[in-house]
Amino acid sequence: MSEGVGVDLENVWIRFGDFVAVREANVQINGGEFFSFLGPSGCGKTTILRAVSGFLEPSDGNVLIGGNNMAGFGPNERPTALIFQNLALFPLMKVWENIAFSMEVRGASAGERRKRADELLDMIALSGQGDKLPSELSGGQKQRVAIARALCAEPDVLLLDEPLSALDLKLRQHMRSELREIQKRVGITFIYITHDQGEALTMSDSVAVMKAGIIDQIADGKSIYDDPATAFVASFVGENNVFRGKVKSVSKDSAIIETNRTGNLRARISSDNQGKLKVGDDAMMFIRPEALDISTNDTSSDTRIKARVTHSEFEGQSYHVFLEGTEGKEMKMSLINRGEDRMYERGKELYLDFDANQAVALPAGELASE
Repeated sequence: MSEGVGVDLENVWIRFGDFVAVREANVQINGGEFFSFLGPSGCGKTTILRAVSGFLEPSDGNVLIGGNNMAGFGPNERPTALIFQNLALFPLMKVWENIAFSMEVRGASAGERRKRADELLDMIALSGQGDKLPSELSGGQKQRVAIARALCAEPDVLLLDEPLSALDLKLRQHMRSELREIQKRVGITFIYITHDQGEALTMSDSVAVMKAGIIDQIADGKSIYDDPATAFVASFVGENNVFRGKVKSVSKDSAIIETNRTGNLRARISSDNQGKLKVGDDAMMFIRPEALDISTNDTSSDTRIKARVTHSEFEGQSYHVFLEGTEGKEMKMSLINRGEDRMYERGKELYLDFDANQAVALPAGELASE
């Protein structure tokens, strides 16, 4: 199996007539990396994958694989293999024949093909399943066969276009781990397209979050979640409570935001925006539901929020408490189930504490829900 090689997008624009599908994409993907493009439907992530695979030429800019410019090279001339959403297994071919199809095209003997197919079946934990038809396999097994078939072509880069989207939730969660383990074993570069935040955060070394053809942030999953660069990233990845307001003061890497809910609140300025937020700027402050906790103190503080309960939900491992601040703005608090009842009655007033380092201040911007 080839070692993974790097993939670079240099100022890539992709237009369809007057419509700009991808705008000024600059991405550096290291060899052997599991890299995900994450974003809502229609944001341009699959269009980028098509440009890497050769099914689409950029309107401007360059796609480099292993340092080589791919301009003019079609899909069959690039060191890539693509796994589609529908997997596209040949229904009348046995599993081993599906896996070794690329070798048949190259003229390899049946013996060589079967030997290589059996090696790959071992690697994807489907030993002894080679003589079955795809229709005899489960959804997760078909997924692994599609991966093995792609790997049999010995690509430097494996491209995956939302391959788990047709699976049920539990199987998707299981296949996340499977995919990551397979990627680690083969050591090649994986480029993964998904709208599912859990997939991207769980599997990826790096994630590019996209909206409307623009890459908003590229970072590891923890940074994307804990240190978002834009309001869109903060609101798209995971749940977040948003407080709109203006910057009242700035001190090194934190700011006091005069919010539209419960007065002045302190938050850490995200890394990408330190030095950019100024007094008087429109700002948004984000606090995740799990960062809130119930205070035993009712004195005012810039890390304390007063709110009234609207309703509570029990979800086994967690209690979710929905509250209303001033101006009727709803917020959510998630509390781990530690064996005590955390179902609060409607109308109960609570004070909520948070650590200012777990609250993020950002320039005002478009939210994912808008």
